[in-house]
Amino acid sequence: RHHGAQRRLRRTPALRAMVTETTLTPANLIWPIFVTEIAGGEGEIPSMPGVERLTLDGAKRAAETAMRLGIPAICIFPHSDPDLKTESCERAWDPENIGNRAIRAIKQVAPELAVMTDIALDPYNANGHDGLVRDGVILNDETVEALGRMALVQAEAGADILGPSDMMDGRIGALRGRLEESGHKDVAILSYAAKFASGFYGPFRDAVGASGRLVGDKKTYQVNPANREEAMRCVARDLSEGADMVMVKPGMPYLDICRMVKDQFAAPTFAYQVSGEYAMIEGAIRNGWLAREVVVESLLAFRRAGCDGILTYYAPQVAERLA
Repeated sequence: RHHGAQRRLRRTPALRAMVTETTLTPANLIWPIFVTEIAGGEGEIPSMPGVERLTLDGAKRAAETAMRLGIPAICIFPHSDPDLKTESCERAWDPENIGNRAIRAIKQVAPELAVMTDIALDPYNANGHDGLVRDGVILNDETVEALGRMALVQAEAGADILGPSDMMDGRIGALRGRLEESGHKDVAILSYAAKFASGFYGPFRDAVGASGRLVGDKKTYQVNPANREEAMRCVARDLSEGADMVMVKPGMPYLDICRMVKDQFAAPTFAYQVSGEYAMIEGAIRNGWLAREVVVESLLAFRRAGCDGILTYYAPQVAERLA
């Protein structure tokens, strides 16, 4: 009598390797980095142990590390001077803001590395929101106009992938249109299509210096964590407006959404292992409660759920390990 004898194929490492269904390589990773323009702003982020804010020189070194390890893309997040934040956010489209300077610096040392940027007004906004605010209301169309200006300046600086994380309605079509008419047809858009109003972003807001800034919350423009179908409608809309790739954010608590997106649309699907996920895993490892192997397991879970790529602060560490 033979039952379904699954254990036969688990008996040795060679047999297990033969029937492995999901793989993880450095090519599946995008490495998010924080670049500071504040004198003395570099160094470890307390709520993200092991992750540092970098100077421009540090960003160049990170780019060289990514190239050496086979990580195909780096994503820049600016840590901008709080004294220069305004209600009108005009620094968001200043060619000399720290994000744009970082793009140019990285392209100098690693021209083949794909550089992804963040498109949202929060790093430059006096009240911490991703959009322009009037009388406590986040303005949609005026924000989309501002994001278009931001996108063009980033494209001029040499960005390969724009990452609109603002969650305004209609922004993808507007950005795609601006890129086409200004001669930047080759710039790709990785849309934060299903970005949930999550509590897991807390340490990130520390990292970019936005924590004390946020007035109110982002529930009027980010997706309710309770809503799956709404997330799918957001993804469908962004793809129809010209997004080349789509992202789900956060990651591990939302892997059901990743699987639905991949199955339904078969588009390039990414997810972000966000700061709070990193802080939980790293905190537990540093306390001796979990073994460091869980990092690779966590990223395999993203791949198994259908993600083509993962934005993770663990990118260099994991790429080293995979090598």
